[in-house]
Order: sequence, then structure tokens, then C-alpha cells
Amino acid sequence: MSFEGAARVAAVKQPRRNLELKAVNRAPQRSLEVCEGLGAEDQGELVQTDTYFGVPQGRLKLREERGTRAHLIAYERPNLPGQRESRYRLVEVDDPVGLREALSTVLGVSVVARKTRRLFVFQGIRIHLDQVEGLGEFIEFEAVMSGDDGPGHFEPLLTNLRRSFDIREEDLLRGSYSDLLLAATARSSPPR
Repeated sequence: MSFEGAARVAAVKQPRRNLELKAVNRAPQRSLEVCEGLGAEDQGELVQTDTYFGVPQGRLKLREERGTRAHLIAYERPNLPGQRESRYRLVEVDDPVGLREALSTVLGVSVVARKTRRLFVFQGIRIHLDQVEGLGEFIEFEAVMSGDDGPGHFEPLLTNLRRSFDIREEDLLRGSYSDLLLAATARSSPPR
């Protein structure tokens, strides 16, 4: 294999990166109006089901989305409030039912998150207005980093968006929807 070929293989193996912020959406209608006022491009509504599998490190989920191909997503992200970097790998899936059955057999399903997502794009930032079944309304900003982009490239824009949407410290989420669903299940389960 040539040096160029080896470099391409190495590049493919590198995880993708994004910078994200997730928070409770206290005013969903106002958030929609802010998106429109910013001139964010409305990408429409997405209906997604994320099946999370039990893994010893990071998170592994199968995302099934109405009208498009399914994806297996492996990612690692610190459970911290505010802006945080996530490293992930995305694999297209031709047989989501078969894969879900195979992975649930050997890893177990930890939780299933069902959501309706309104997607806007503003200056390269994906703005997700999410309604998560059993949890409520949330907002997420996601900036996909490429090449030499570091978190510093997007931090000022995310900070400005946070101000525009009036996201307070107490609104910020530390973990993922899967963490919130697991906590909600634990609270509602009778003691043994």
C-alpha cells in the first residue's frame, strides 16, 4: 500500500467530532420564533427512534429515522453541562431490525428514546428542537467540526445562540436523553 493509501485509511478510521450543547426548552414556541428570526434554514421535522445498547465504554445506539437509512452510532462525550466535544463514528445500516436483534441479544438494550425533532441550520450549526417521548421539550445545538477545526472555532457562535434562546445554567443537561430516560424509569419503578 502506498503512503497516500495508508494516509486515506488512517483518515477514515479517525472519529468524527462535534461540539454540542443540550438544554431543557422552557419555551418551545419562542424557540421556534427565535429560529425564524435568526433566518435559520428550516430542514423540517424528523421522527427518530434511538435504541441504546449496554456497552462498557461510551454509548452505542441504533438510530432509525422515518424516510431515511438507519445508522449505528458509537460515541463518547463527557457528562458535563454546557458546551462539550463529542467523538463519534457513524455506520449506515441496511438491516436495522436484524442488527437491533443481534446487538440486543449480546449487549442488551438499556433504553429506547423516541423523539420528534425540528431541525434548523444556522451558520453551520444544527439547531434541534426536540420533543422526547416521556421527557418533554429540549433544545440542542450541534456544530460538526472538520479538519483542523477545534472547539474554539464554534464556541463564540454557540455562546451567542445560548443567549438568543435564553438558555440558563439550570437548563443545561449533563448527559444524554438515554440518561434522563433511565433516571425517569428508576424513579417510577417500585422498590424491590
